[in-house]
Amino acid sequence: MSGADIPEGVIRKLEELKSRCAQVAEEMSRPEVASDTGRVTQLVREHGQLRRMVDPYESYLAVIEQLAGSRALLADRSIDAELREMAAAEVQELQARAAALLEQMQRALVTEDDAAVSAVILEIRAGTGGEEAALFARDLFGMYTRYAEHQGFEVELLDRSDSDLGGFKEVILGIRGPGVYQHFGYEGGGHRVQRVPQTESQGRIHTSAATVAVLPECEEAQVQIDWERDVVEHVSRAGGPGGQNVNKVSSAIRLEHLPTGITVSMRDEKSQHKNRAKARRVLASRVAEHVRRQQISARDASRRRMIGSGDRSERIRTYNFPQNRCTDHRIGVDWYSLDRIIAGEMGEVVQALQAHDIRQRLAAL
Repeated sequence: MSGADIPEGVIRKLEELKSRCAQVAEEMSRPEVASDTGRVTQLVREHGQLRRMVDPYESYLAVIEQLAGSRALLADRSIDAELREMAAAEVQELQARAAALLEQMQRALVTEDDAAVSAVILEIRAGTGGEEAALFARDLFGMYTRYAEHQGFEVELLDRSDSDLGGFKEVILGIRGPGVYQHFGYEGGGHRVQRVPQTESQGRIHTSAATVAVLPECEEAQVQIDWERDVVEHVSRAGGPGGQNVNKVSSAIRLEHLPTGITVSMRDEKSQHKNRAKARRVLASRVAEHVRRQQISARDASRRRMIGSGDRSERIRTYNFPQNRCTDHRIGVDWYSLDRIIAGEMGEVVQALQAHDIRQRLAAL
């Protein structure tokens, strides 16, 4: 193995990042920058993200240099057998270390943006299928919350709308934790279920659907919203369960972002202030996603073609209960362990999607 084993596009990108890392470190050392707390915070964050990619690259280059020396020693016919044996063992060990570092830095290189997202808004809506679709939306809710808990992520229920049979017409979650988007970012799109519904008396298999959207939850500085001029707020009484209070107090909030037409309704809390705060979080994330899609880069456009766009209209997965089968249509893989997957054991599905995505992103560099 040598440095040539790294694709040229990867080397070029890593050298750019290495140079940028040095620039950021130099800027942080300037006295005039040190007095600017906001700028220092921004630079420290960027430097940390860059080191995540540059460190394994520099380690890889050092190992490659050691490997060249060991190979030269192994090729020297003048040394005795014992030294040649030691050199051969060292070559084998260094090759393994170089391969591991190569995989680490390539993974870091193409997932840098996703890895930086530590909070997402996950929205599930019942689609075609009436009550059965709402029950399926509830099943997806359970699958995601259990998987999130297995990963040690924090889950917050932001809003929900119940159906008559205990399903969810709509449910919105906030999920927070390191690298959370790398786990849930592939879930956006149309999900289809095939099973005998609770409402079916003849035992016939029905097909129903639900849609999922996954939005990186942005920080305030990442999206500029003039809450006074650009957002219209509607206040009303919150209907549904929750006691008499929800029907007497105007606590439900509906926000409309005039420039984009995006609207968010929040009624889960009895407090108007809490509903407003939650609605603003969701609205900010939706506006940020809207802007991101408008300004999509060539790399992101390529990713959409490879792993899917996350649009609700795109069917990404089928859950066939009679066959205990889960099929992801984007990568053409079947898992005959639907019972475990729907119970929150999604690890093998997520890993397969991550591996496919990384391969495609590296090929596109």
